[in-house]
Amino acid sequence: MAKDFVKRSENYSEWYNELVSRAGLAENSAVRGCMVIKPYGYALWEKMQHQLDQMFKDTGHQNAYFPLFIPKSFLSREADHVEGFAKECAVVTHYRLKTNPDGSGVVVDPEARLEEELIVRPTSETIIWSTYKNWVKSYRDLPILCNQWANVVRWEMRTRMFLRTAEFLWQEGHTAHATREEAEIETKRMQEVYATFAEQWMAMPVVRGVKSANERFAGAVDTYSIEAMMQDGKALQAGTSHFLGQNFAKAFGVQFLNKENQLEYVWATSWGVSTRLIGALIMTHSDDNGLVLPPRLAPIQVAIVPIAKNEEQMNHINAKVEPIINELKARGISVTYDNRPEYKPGWKFNEYEFKGVPVRLAIGQRDIENGTCEVCRRDTLDKATLPIEGIVNHIVQLLDDIQNALFRRADEFRRQNTRKVDTWEQFTEEIEKGGFLLCHWDGTTETEEKIKELTKATIRCIPFDSAPEEGKCILTGRPSKQRVLFARAY
Repeated sequence: MAKDFVKRSENYSEWYNELVSRAGLAENSAVRGCMVIKPYGYALWEKMQHQLDQMFKDTGHQNAYFPLFIPKSFLSREADHVEGFAKECAVVTHYRLKTNPDGSGVVVDPEARLEEELIVRPTSETIIWSTYKNWVKSYRDLPILCNQWANVVRWEMRTRMFLRTAEFLWQEGHTAHATREEAEIETKRMQEVYATFAEQWMAMPVVRGVKSANERFAGAVDTYSIEAMMQDGKALQAGTSHFLGQNFAKAFGVQFLNKENQLEYVWATSWGVSTRLIGALIMTHSDDNGLVLPPRLAPIQVAIVPIAKNEEQMNHINAKVEPIINELKARGISVTYDNRPEYKPGWKFNEYEFKGVPVRLAIGQRDIENGTCEVCRRDTLDKATLPIEGIVNHIVQLLDDIQNALFRRADEFRRQNTRKVDTWEQFTEEIEKGGFLLCHWDGTTETEEKIKELTKATIRCIPFDSAPEEGKCILTGRPSKQRVLFARAY
């Protein structure tokens, strides 16, 4: 199945696109820039969604749903917000079609123009804060801890499945608080929820930090992010959490009576991750043989392939495998038993390898006679012949081993490709090699934009673990008090 599959070293972009398609994750749709998420890809998203949803609820959040359409006037109430999203907005202007008199098709009915045009949701701060005005009157109504699972539309001109599409799926949390301190705690707490999910479930190490002013979310006071390194050395922003201050509360007049019976504006946060996490997962772990999925998120964790010459052998194998399947399922492991007669075992091996199934078992008649089976782990492609007795316990341990091994491998790759750089000449050389560069920066937007213009590298974040250190800006030579993280990014 993967014999003519392009290698990462030959064309990383083509490798990614072909992998998404051939692994059955998604395909381009009839609408430019949009994708169809296929069942296997959606199963992966569902596992992500299920775990994240539980983590949100464990931290006190509830799910709600807000409208897809936003009155255009709402966006203009927060100046930075509208400026940040104006170029990506899809706008609904009419509500009816009519048939051409000659029967040649349909056209927009010019008499059905909306009184106020509607924006198709690029993000929901404005529609949600217009709603929160009705919900908040007193300090007793706070905090509001809401999340919604939804789709959004951002009219991207250059698209790539999962990484950047005109429409994508995500979750967006929007919380309201009585004090600045509460809101700032919430912002950092949700960043850490994302980081924990990325590292413990996706097996993807991330750098935690705060964005520069130039890279903040439109309308935020501060934006906190987690940044991951892909196998081509580029950065990918895997999640963001925003401290919005009182900007949206003031824009929509959301006030409350505090305990001293005085009116105050509410403090806000918003935070989100999207189906771009699937792209991050692919580019963190997968290889020239196809997908590599961490066991905790793999739609199929174990695939069992019988090898039989006739129906009698197949029935014998079926009977031997049934208790293994039942015990695996009882242990919470997703397993598929592929005894389809129309496909040969070799084809099945290739299919499950390409789809990134973490563990594959092969059992034939001779294996049963010997009391053994063949076990293959997807991350290393190592094979071993093991006793059938106790195989479930072995698989449970093996899945944990694979999960941990994938994280260690990705973490080591990131460490090897993170370097300190002190001069502009060194920076221009090192950025061509990819990876994360820790550099001094003079703190100005002008310098940040000039570096981006010259090298296409951006400040991914100011890492939390970046210790105070006197230095000179790599471009201007002006004083700097700490290093920031530069990279080229998706």
